[in-house]
Amino acid sequence: MDDFSPGSVWLVGAGPGDPDLLTRKAERLIRAADIVFYDALVGPDVLALIPDGTERSSVGKRSGRHSKDQGTIDSLIVAAALSGQRVVRLKGGDPSIFGRSTEEIDACRAAGIVVHICPGITAASAAAASGMISLTLRGLSRQLTLVTAHWREGETLDLDWSALAAPDATLAVYMGRAAAPTIARELMIAGMPPETPVMVAVNVSLPTERLITGRLDALGFLTRTIGEKDPALLLIGEAVGARRAPASCRIGDVEELGARS
Repeated sequence: MDDFSPGSVWLVGAGPGDPDLLTRKAERLIRAADIVFYDALVGPDVLALIPDGTERSSVGKRSGRHSKDQGTIDSLIVAAALSGQRVVRLKGGDPSIFGRSTEEIDACRAAGIVVHICPGITAASAAAASGMISLTLRGLSRQLTLVTAHWREGETLDLDWSALAAPDATLAVYMGRAAAPTIARELMIAGMPPETPVMVAVNVSLPTERLITGRLDALGFLTRTIGEKDPALLLIGEAVGARRAPASCRIGDVEELGARS
């Protein structure tokens, strides 16, 4: 392969979990790799695309359960490439959206290793597609903001709440389950109306996917209905409430909780 020579590295976006949402390029690179380092959030059906003879290594990090620190991951990738292997670093979603791609790119370049990025579908896009909503919408949402609510133990969630509470924006919060009550409180203090529509998207694109809708002031309650191990994304904004279900949409596809009585 001209774009995947021995001793080179590709950071590949695995998308939200459904293998049908992989790019054709991502699948080609996965099948051509000699070794695949993969994250915990990479879907099992995506991992099933790795050929039987390909070496695979789990380097996934989940909140509170880090299997390997970032420096160790960087060293493993560099060592594999320097040994002449074609290396795929498989990341959930898109490598450049909360994927720590910069650290791995810098490590490769410092070692003189050729490195590339293959983008993937991020969870916010997949959740919007499943929920039949638009992340931007004329007259309601002129901007889309992606933030992460993950922070180190002992630290506070330090975000620009006034900017995030903009009335003409859709807010996508990654890794937001644990911080949901804080997020709702701070957004309302910053001026976002309590009745602002929200969607909690769980296990996006997988067979176990759940889309739970409600109001901002009920966000903490909504997230208590999901398991601690289930990855969740929060979508917040007026565009979230503009969902129009098609005639073919099954009853129960979207759970409405915490709505105005």
